[in-house]
Amino acid sequence: MAFDFGTRRIGVAVGQELLGSTSALAPLSARDGVPDWRLVTDLVDEWRPDLFVVGLPLNMDGSESEMSRRARKFGNRLYGRYARPVEFTDERGTTRAAKTLARERGRRSASYRDDGVDGVAAELILSSFFTTSPPHG
Repeated sequence: MAFDFGTRRIGVAVGQELLGSTSALAPLSARDGVPDWRLVTDLVDEWRPDLFVVGLPLNMDGSESEMSRRARKFGNRLYGRYARPVEFTDERGTTRAAKTLARERGRRSASYRDDGVDGVAAELILSSFFTTSPPHG
């Protein structure tokens, strides 16, 4: 299960590593980066992920930003609540790519506030993780 962390919305996607398949889910509303944890628990109970992947919004020079520190905090909370491994992956460029992909999929405005763009960004994060990380078992 992958997350595109944001302070107001958190994109969510699920996937199957063996097949390399991903699917966007509805985004989670957040207040200053904090989701309704009951909704996250419902997703975890429904999808039973083996691990969580959280997009890490790095600066273009690869250094960490305030948002990347907040994304790490979110990932640490996932681990603390659900006792599943958390992997962080570089998400640079996913917002732009998600907007383009959402437009190609027929979204009218494809703004980052559209429901689909948050999930598409989480899908891209998960796909990137699948292609750049060794298989997990």
